[in-house]
Amino acid sequence: MQEKVLSVKKNGFKAMFLTILMLAAFVALFIVGVCMTEGSVPALGWVLVVVGFIGMIFGWIPFIGLKVLKPQEALVLTLFGKYVGTLKNDGFYWVNPFCTSFNPAAKTKLNQSGDVNGGNKAPTIIAASGDVAGQVTIANNKISLKIMTLNNSRQKINDCLGNPVEIGIAVMWRVVDTAKAVFNVDNYKEYLSLQCDSALRNIVRIYPYDIAENVDTTGDGVADEGSLRGSSEVVAERIRQEIQQKVNEAGLEIIEARITYLAYAPEIAAVMLQRQQARAIIDARKMIVDGAVGMVEMALDRLEKGGLVELDDERKAAMVSNLLVVLCGNHDAQPVVNSGTLY
Repeated sequence: MQEKVLSVKKNGFKAMFLTILMLAAFVALFIVGVCMTEGSVPALGWVLVVVGFIGMIFGWIPFIGLKVLKPQEALVLTLFGKYVGTLKNDGFYWVNPFCTSFNPAAKTKLNQSGDVNGGNKAPTIIAASGDVAGQVTIANNKISLKIMTLNNSRQKINDCLGNPVEIGIAVMWRVVDTAKAVFNVDNYKEYLSLQCDSALRNIVRIYPYDIAENVDTTGDGVADEGSLRGSSEVVAERIRQEIQQKVNEAGLEIIEARITYLAYAPEIAAVMLQRQQARAIIDARKMIVDGAVGMVEMALDRLEKGGLVELDDERKAAMVSNLLVVLCGNHDAQPVVNSGTLY
């Protein structure tokens, strides 16, 4: 199904004015006919009455063909089940009154812009009958061509190491081909939502939450440092491409995908936090030891070069031990004065 954009003239005001004049003419014929039925030519009067009455009954039909479009809106028109074309430019139009607009996703409400409070909601009519009151929602069959934001619910997915993580994404999208969006899929909003969830699962299963050894996330057979936490831009772009491949047939364009929430699942969050803390402590200890060894080496070199003290191997070992204890200890050193000798 290929989109066909209608290039009709914006003749809505002209058609509305002519329709009003036509209705006024039928009303005038009806009144004149009623007057003539009581005059000298009653037969002609009855003809005018019938013509005027029929005209008043069916004269409002052209009003159905009046269509108003705002910027970034489209209207898909069908005539007796056949696709006629799409109105895309803003303005006041008049089309065939028997053409009907079609949008299967008009009543679909997702967690996205346009469907939440503040968006373009369909008007609601409150109908009352006796003691019973109800609401009747009039579906707005116009298709928005604006950039929309879809924010699906957070999902719990196992990463490539089997750790459950919770992740959520926001997808910016828009309709680029109204014919495909309306006729190729049953409901393009629900279709997009399902494809976003599927693509998210497919991509997240490739990456670990944090950097892990011997993990290939690019598919080239070489281990890399890709991760959900450290490569969020790359992951988001792969999710966007995955979604785009799925929704091409629905006439949708995926502009951007962003990770909005990322965390370990609650059942393993505490354990993973301890693991991260242990890794941080080990890294800190390594840094402290490297610095302490460097300081000890520097101290021994300066003492030897300055010739202040001559130390044999045993004294050097004792000095190194004391310095490492002082530099690597968690508490302040408590000095002990030795009044004797090492021998």
